[in-house]
Amino acid sequence: MMNMLRNVSLSLQARISLVLTGLLAIVLIAGGSWWMHETRQSIHEEVQAASHVAQQWISVMVSETLRDPAEGPARLMTNLRAVGRLRANQLEVIAADGKSLYVSPESTYKAGRFAPGWFAAWLTPPLPAARFDAGDRQIVLRPDASRAVLDAWDDLAAGLGSALALILIVGIAVRHALQRALSPLAQIDAALARGADGRFDTRLPSYRVAELDRLATTYNRLADTLDDTRAHNLRLEEDQAFGRAVQARLEEERRVIARELHDELGQAITAVRAISGAILQRSDNQPQIHGSAQAILAMTGQMQDGVRTILQRLRPPAGISAQLDQAVAEYCRLWSGHHPQIALDCHTTPTATATGEGLGITVLRLLQESLTNVARHSGASHVDVRLVVVGDAIALEVCDNGCGLGADTRPARYGLIGMRERVAELHGELHLDTPAGGGLRVSARLPIPPSHEESNHGLHA
Repeated sequence: MMNMLRNVSLSLQARISLVLTGLLAIVLIAGGSWWMHETRQSIHEEVQAASHVAQQWISVMVSETLRDPAEGPARLMTNLRAVGRLRANQLEVIAADGKSLYVSPESTYKAGRFAPGWFAAWLTPPLPAARFDAGDRQIVLRPDASRAVLDAWDDLAAGLGSALALILIVGIAVRHALQRALSPLAQIDAALARGADGRFDTRLPSYRVAELDRLATTYNRLADTLDDTRAHNLRLEEDQAFGRAVQARLEEERRVIARELHDELGQAITAVRAISGAILQRSDNQPQIHGSAQAILAMTGQMQDGVRTILQRLRPPAGISAQLDQAVAEYCRLWSGHHPQIALDCHTTPTATATGEGLGITVLRLLQESLTNVARHSGASHVDVRLVVVGDAIALEVCDNGCGLGADTRPARYGLIGMRERVAELHGELHLDTPAGGGLRVSARLPIPPSHEESNHGLHA
């Protein structure tokens, strides 16, 4: 039963009402106990005093009866009948043979009514009966507290009625006061509910209660902070969306430029190579023209290599999302061909899942920017490139033995900003530090989008 009561969720108003009810019950029990004790003492004193007076009167009557054996008994009975009932006592005359000669009449005060037996047992004092010998008869005087006990019962009933009425009035007043005092909690709860739904447009007023005012002030401050944070996040999302749109536009422009280079310039170079080859075949007997044709042919070859390199930077290789490790290894091979003076070690781990084109492009752009900075600014003689899969993320590390990040990083500033923006767009991490042997280490960790993993699993299922 106690466990059930503990599990019941009671409102604050119900809890306060129960506490007040308990306090009133304790007060009533304590007051009732005190009243019962005092009333019992009062009844005892009242009955004892009345019995004492009645005993004195009967003693006088018995003495007169014993002095006049002839007329005394008749006069005694006449006096007893004339007196009738004695206060708080019952009188009985018993003959020598045990026959009852006279019993005093019942009290007319609240005739026919008696207090409950359990109540009378609590309050009736334990007073013994008094016996008087009057010659051939005996007078028995028995204390009778029934009327006093009935008065106490009536007083108790009236008092309980008044107490219950008072409790009812106090309960109604307390309930009204609690409802009025706790009514702000409904407004606070409504504000918190709107906040849980992401709406922080409600502000709580002053309630002129210190505790509630502190709560309202704290909530208003929290709502202001969350509202500002939400607005900041919205602006950040808009900026990121704008950045993605710009990046998508840049990638599109890269593809257009690459296509134009391949279609227009590439075809023009191919045509020039064909013409110079034909001239070279027909000018064996003309050394000057033959030499010029050879120079044109060599120059167009270099131009084709340059265009191929530019195309590699502008357009990532096909299948980059499924073969990111091969794309990284291929770019490192091409970079080494253009920078043979810098030794490059490339270590890649095959990706078990498709990483998505966006993630693959970001990894290649980070690698391109890092190696470009190595070639232009570091003065390094050696560079290590590592691509590994760590849990649910791709980790790229480019470490060189150059001069590191000096005091002036302006040539690489915009490149580093672009790298940080790319990593932040994919919710990754980018760190630049100096390893123990000097130089610069660029470490990027990019999470693999779950959608790509799930789609990959679905294809293999």
